Amino acid sequence: MAYQKVEIEFNGQPLTMETGKMARQAHGAVVITYGETKVLCTVVSASKMRAGQDFFPLTVNYQEKFYAGGKIPGSFFRRERGTTERETLICRLIDRPMRPLFPKGYMFETQIMPSVISADMINDPDTIAMVAASTAVAISDIPFEGPIAAVRVGRVEGKLIVNPTLEQQELSDVNIIVSGSKDAVMMVEGESDFFTEAEMLDAIFFGHESLQPLIDAQIELAKLVGLEKREFIVAETDAVLEAKITELAEANVKVAAKIQTKKERYAALGDNRAAVKEALAEEFEGREDEISAILGSIEKRVIRQMVAKDRIRIDGRDMNTVRPISCEIGVLPRSHGSALFTRGETQALVAATLGTKTDEQRMDNVQGMEFKKFMLHYNFPPFCVGETSMRLFPGRREIGHGMLAERSAAQILPQHEDFPYTIRIVSDVLESNGPSSMASVCGASLALMDAGVPVKEAISGIAMGLIKEGDDIAILSDILGDEDHLGDMDFKVTGSAEGITALQMDIKISGVTKEIMTQALAQAKEGRIHILGEMAKAIDAPREDLSKYAPRITSIKVKTDQVRTVIGAGGKNVRGVIEATGCAIDIQDDGTIHIASSDGVAAKLAIKMIRDLIQEAEVGKLYDGTVRKIMEFGAFVEIFPGTDGLVHISELDKERVRAVTDVLSEGDKVLVKCIGIDRQGKIKLSRKEALGASLPEGE
Repeated sequence: MAYQKVEIEFNGQPLTMETGKMARQAHGAVVITYGETKVLCTVVSASKMRAGQDFFPLTVNYQEKFYAGGKIPGSFFRRERGTTERETLICRLIDRPMRPLFPKGYMFETQIMPSVISADMINDPDTIAMVAASTAVAISDIPFEGPIAAVRVGRVEGKLIVNPTLEQQELSDVNIIVSGSKDAVMMVEGESDFFTEAEMLDAIFFGHESLQPLIDAQIELAKLVGLEKREFIVAETDAVLEAKITELAEANVKVAAKIQTKKERYAALGDNRAAVKEALAEEFEGREDEISAILGSIEKRVIRQMVAKDRIRIDGRDMNTVRPISCEIGVLPRSHGSALFTRGETQALVAATLGTKTDEQRMDNVQGMEFKKFMLHYNFPPFCVGETSMRLFPGRREIGHGMLAERSAAQILPQHEDFPYTIRIVSDVLESNGPSSMASVCGASLALMDAGVPVKEAISGIAMGLIKEGDDIAILSDILGDEDHLGDMDFKVTGSAEGITALQMDIKISGVTKEIMTQALAQAKEGRIHILGEMAKAIDAPREDLSKYAPRITSIKVKTDQVRTVIGAGGKNVRGVIEATGCAIDIQDDGTIHIASSDGVAAKLAIKMIRDLIQEAEVGKLYDGTVRKIMEFGAFVEIFPGTDGLVHISELDKERVRAVTDVLSEGDKVLVKCIGIDRQGKIKLSRKEALGASLPEGE
């Protein structure tokens, strides 16, 4: 392939697309440069389809090379190992808008591999990788109904901006990624600081308009490359076989589709499939896979028409109704906060745990070290859908759904300076028939309030669906699993009654219009408010106190020049406090010290020990000291840790003392009074002036 290059001005700086220089053995390869960030993306698609293949085996493997940022990986092996959570999330961002654009029936194994090979720490490479993935396929011979492009949308000081820098992202009150084709939005994902529905729509379509030059550049590069798409013919369905299956199955599918309980509905559909296969076994021997595929298409068609044309949903609800909800809190007695959230046949057990700085998650990536103070982990065990499978680690789906819930809940947390805890939420999905990630959001809100975390307000989440059959359009609130699987859109929205905290939208058709999104967001708000009302019956405000099992964090402030004293040489002083009290201690450079312990007495002792370390001697004050060293001219007495003063032999007693050892020995406890501090800071003490006195109570 000859070298080709397209360069455009995008968002105030040049963006180049190059092909024909790197990775020339791949079916498609492109390097996109934006600023000093470079992404190399390749795509390869097999020439033969595996026998019996019944799904599209598309794999996206996004990787950030540490050398891209001039770093060496922090792992023990000092090389990139496995896939980080960030990389997994970006893989999903690339996969979701692209997968629907490969032709129906195209089931050749396909692998897209974007690699960040240079990172300038200014321009985030994730959206560049999304554009690179589309470009690599667009210039290849692989059938593709693209191209598409993606941008990040932010808002700083009330102004929407496209592809904000990493620094601008910190100042932005919205962070969404918008992916789209020339004509329509394909995917949206991100978070906002309680944006209204109108503000969110403006941001989404601002992003869609902004990405158009990136699509035009891809089209231009594909024309320069001039590669013809490979011939791909979808196998035609046997009309005779399809007619026989329709005659045998369709009536029973219509009956089964109206069974409202998932188990019974699946059982009825399964019995119908078995009966059809048995009836056709002799005449169409060896064509079981073909029969199964036709049965699946009949079931999909019947259910879609039932919803879109007859306005009848699988479980009998209308388009707007949310399934019955029940909420319980405090279901786990030793957890710091817990909730059991059930909506229809979807259920999540959610637990909140409060920790200290030592519990923060260390994230090593090409942009630098990051410490996460809030984590939400989502688990989807196979039993929740009545299946068995091997699950050793969370999959991409679990990481993606967990991040959506994490983004949602993060918006309601108090500032870390005001509530200096590390917070971990775990959502275990116990039943699933519909949006378990949205159940996790609701459960997280309840569990945080049960834990006594002073959240800004409660939030809930709802998943919207779309079924479009010709001119018939149905927008569904609180979709079931089957409505998600058979539908054209999965649009999850989280937030309060006032605004949106996060959203995620995936489209399985060529895109959705602004009118459809407007209606979906309006229905979603109506559903959110209803769910919040049900949640408020369990708890409507955070508990006034934390769980007795949660650590109490007390914050004190010392002078910045005293931080070194508290830490001590090699950490000796702070280690001593930790060993004596069992408290967790976090010392900030600005002099803020957080003391964490579930034992109030231990926390008070730790505070006293720290204050003892930094206190300064006061002239005229009495101290209960310890004799550390005996000299001929007097004794050195430690009046608090790390600070001692001299009791001259003349200040030992009212009577004349011949030898210091006649009065004191090393290790003795002695009450002394500070009688002076010289210019060098040396402390003068007197035992004589303290005779007959006593320390004030409490000291």
